[in-house]
Amino acid sequence: MGERSFTEDVKQLGYGHGQVLHGEGILAITKALLQSGVSYVGGYPGSPISHLLDVMADANDTLLEPMGIYYELSGSEAAAAALLGASINYPVRGAVTWKSVVGTNVASDALSHVASAGVVGGALVVIGEDYGEGASILQERTHSAALKSSIPLLDPRNSLQSFARFVEEGFGLSEACNEPVFFSIRIRACHMRGTLRCKDNVRPQVSMLTPLGAPSFSLERINLPPFTYQMEAKKFTERLPAARRYIVERGLNEHHPGSEREIGIVMQGGLWNTVLRGLHALGLADAYGRTPVPLLVLNAIHPLVPEELVAFLARKRHVLVVEEGMPNYLERELKAVAHEARLDVEIHGKELLSPHGEYVPALVVGGLRRFFAVGPPSCRSHAAIEDAYAALTAEQERARAALPQPVAKRPPSFCTGCPERPLFSALKILRAKAPELGDTHVAADIGCTTFSTQAPFNVGNTVLGYGMGLASAGAVAPLFGKRVISVMGDGGFWHNGLTNGVASAVYNRQDSVLVVVDNGYTSATGQHHNPSTGTNARNEPTGMTIPQALRGVGVRWIRTVDSYDIPRMLATLREALTTRFAGLKVVIASGECQLERQRRIRPATRRALAAGETVVQPRFGVDPDVCTGDHSCMRLNGCPSLTLRESPDPLREDPIAHVDESCVGCGVCGEVAHAAVLCPSFYQVEVVRNPGRWTRWLAGLRAGVIRFLAPGSPTPA
Repeated sequence: MGERSFTEDVKQLGYGHGQVLHGEGILAITKALLQSGVSYVGGYPGSPISHLLDVMADANDTLLEPMGIYYELSGSEAAAAALLGASINYPVRGAVTWKSVVGTNVASDALSHVASAGVVGGALVVIGEDYGEGASILQERTHSAALKSSIPLLDPRNSLQSFARFVEEGFGLSEACNEPVFFSIRIRACHMRGTLRCKDNVRPQVSMLTPLGAPSFSLERINLPPFTYQMEAKKFTERLPAARRYIVERGLNEHHPGSEREIGIVMQGGLWNTVLRGLHALGLADAYGRTPVPLLVLNAIHPLVPEELVAFLARKRHVLVVEEGMPNYLERELKAVAHEARLDVEIHGKELLSPHGEYVPALVVGGLRRFFAVGPPSCRSHAAIEDAYAALTAEQERARAALPQPVAKRPPSFCTGCPERPLFSALKILRAKAPELGDTHVAADIGCTTFSTQAPFNVGNTVLGYGMGLASAGAVAPLFGKRVISVMGDGGFWHNGLTNGVASAVYNRQDSVLVVVDNGYTSATGQHHNPSTGTNARNEPTGMTIPQALRGVGVRWIRTVDSYDIPRMLATLREALTTRFAGLKVVIASGECQLERQRRIRPATRRALAAGETVVQPRFGVDPDVCTGDHSCMRLNGCPSLTLRESPDPLREDPIAHVDESCVGCGVCGEVAHAAVLCPSFYQVEVVRNPGRWTRWLAGLRAGVIRFLAPGSPTPA
């Protein structure tokens, strides 16, 4: 399963004391979980933490099971968060993981209950903070969820050694304050490469090999009044104070005093590297991060320790807070603490940096420059700082000037041969050929299917949440005057769509059309298994199918169509929109994810070629003598392998369509041209490699016939 093989990474997870691990940041976190004596691990995949789940899946047979560690790929973030219930009554350490604030939103119900009841065993939630220009979803942060539920939040500075330390400290903090703990890691840090000096893995005290002997029951841990009132009180009278004590005693936050007396910088731990790089660019830090500017690095950003903040702010005149995203919780709290302590210090933040967006190096450097203008350091003149900034800006301009033209935009789109592309081609053709049927509201969904909202399809009016496409059409359908269409992938179907979409639509007798794109995997997260893939993450058979689930909640109109069969897809969509059947109509567009298919086929093809076997591969092309340069095929298809080239006809100036070498032979371009009644310029050939004698003889015969019938024509290759 997954995008890559992690065989080498799995080997490193077994390293012992003193051995050096080489890999990405998320691999160091995975290793640290094993070093911390974790009893169970679960999660829902999504960038940038899919790597953790993939490695765990690959290590299940060789490492996790022998240690007695339970691992699962959870059905949703809510299911993953509910795993932490094991730590409420029992002294077992557990970790779960998911993607950013969107995952936390899904998990919030279970998380709130775990945070209210409290935990006995350490409970760690690894959040892949997907924020900024690398994000694929909402621009929000986990900080607000931590404040809402009084869950401690770690945001450690970026190094593999630091990540490993704070995983272990996260479990210690959780057990000290009896709360689950958020461990936040940014998308860039997840894939940052480095080294980690390992420790021995710790076999959990409670595991599948050494199970619990008896159940533990405590009425005070059940989330019902009046106990919930006591739980809330404990958060503020016992748990958060205990967390603050642990943060101070273990030195989780770092104070770098520096030689400057009147200025200082407070930052989230995850922004340490960026701030130090900015100081270095302005001549205020060396290559090793040593700087005369006092720094307070908050690796634990909730709860904050007022005494720690006051000690740093005391006797300073100007302090800059480098905090990513809004609301500016840290800046506000520092200002409140300074006011209550009656400190004569001016605290700067968003007004010198940016009120929104990812704090990339260029933005931070500009903010530091503005800060040092209002709070100049004694060790370096304002003119020297301005000269360093000017030199940096000039270097950036030279880099821009070196580009002959701007880099071409690359909007997100479906992969070559994707089985979802022909579905949206059919929807666009239907809308053009029968607007009275096809020109309707289309509720899109999270996942690969979201690319339908981009050119060339522009199909999809709303995107609400993962698996929420059908539910989002609930009020539109009865008010629109015609049947509307909802689309969701198989991953979204199992995550949320079956319960909140299909069951709700059947329950409310909604008369609309749902298209479930069944490509065999939860592809947007990296081809992870879902219930209808056939096996789970441990390669155990599931026996679950989408039609069975639909019938189980009362859907009676179900059609399964090959995604690549555009004429049949058009006919089925037309039937769904016009049938007299009142109720939910579900079209299952079935076709295996092409990326996963190619990952399976290409190694087999290489082995066959190496063995001298005959391999036949279909390829499509465009006849340059027939293509008119209309490009309708691209406007209705948009496959990355379908591109432009100069026309060989000097009398036709417009470029013609061309299929490049990345074609996988899915045939959609030709199917689209036929279904839309476009020009017949597409052709199919079969590329034969390692041909046998009969194939060679037949090819020679055909070439001879062609030369006889068309003298002077080039001999076929």
